[in-house]
Amino acid sequence: MVEPRRSVEFEDEMESMWGLYGADSECGVLRQVLMHVPGEELSLVTRDNFEDWLFIEMVDADRLRGQIENLIGVYRSHGVEVRLVEHQREDRPNAMFLRDLMFTTHQGVILARPGHPARRGEERAVAQTLAGLGMPILRSIAGNGTYDGACAMLVDRDLGIVATSPRTNQAGADQVADALSAIGVGTVIRCSTPWNQIHLDGCMNVVDRRTVVINPWQMPYDAVAALKAAGVRIIEATALDELPGAGLNFVAIRPGFVIIPEGFSASERMLKTHGIEFEAVPVDEVLKAGGEMHCLTGVLRRDPL
Repeated sequence: MVEPRRSVEFEDEMESMWGLYGADSECGVLRQVLMHVPGEELSLVTRDNFEDWLFIEMVDADRLRGQIENLIGVYRSHGVEVRLVEHQREDRPNAMFLRDLMFTTHQGVILARPGHPARRGEERAVAQTLAGLGMPILRSIAGNGTYDGACAMLVDRDLGIVATSPRTNQAGADQVADALSAIGVGTVIRCSTPWNQIHLDGCMNVVDRRTVVINPWQMPYDAVAALKAAGVRIIEATALDELPGAGLNFVAIRPGFVIIPEGFSASERMLKTHGIEFEAVPVDEVLKAGGEMHCLTGVLRRDPL
């Protein structure tokens, strides 16, 4: 006799079959992250070619590594377990920017297909590491789609946002939005980043429950209107004297408490004004490579909101 099929939600079996992974927001209590400390691949970056490698300016390799190792220490001081990518390619100096390679949801990871050819292939080592950890990969961007993980965010499990950008095309964004809908995210806001902003996390970030900080000079009107219509509190970061998006490149340790890049006093004042706690961490050398702490951090697990 054939046993009848049972309908069981993937999420109900996730912990027993895969492990305790996933995140249903950008601000739930942070428990585990994936990071990469660059090695000899930084020697490929020279004063003659740093722009070809997507760096803003030449970096001091030892200082950059030191700042990433310090960030790892900060995470651990807050009780966050840090795992490292295994067997990353040695010809990809940008592979330290884990958020670009993965987008974590409450049912697993959407694996990126980087939009810039200089970064293609970094995602393979991430996929292998995730598989070794036992974390499910919900989808790998395929076909003619391109997608960088920093072009999508979950405000919470009912509200997501996905952007096209210079690194994420329509086909890639469609695949991400479809994956979010398939796991029950009720509202998926669609938008595009401005011409000069390669990732959504340069335009916005989630700082607390249903609270989003935006760069009002770059966040699209329709996206902000949709967030407000969904009941999201909007905080505007209006400091034009700070590098656009840099002060928004924070990581929430828990709702209402973030670690932020050191040196952005206007962003600190903005957070204080709105009752958000923070700890400033130096990542100025990392910024020369084109990213900061949010870019460096691949989330493996957050407590559900």
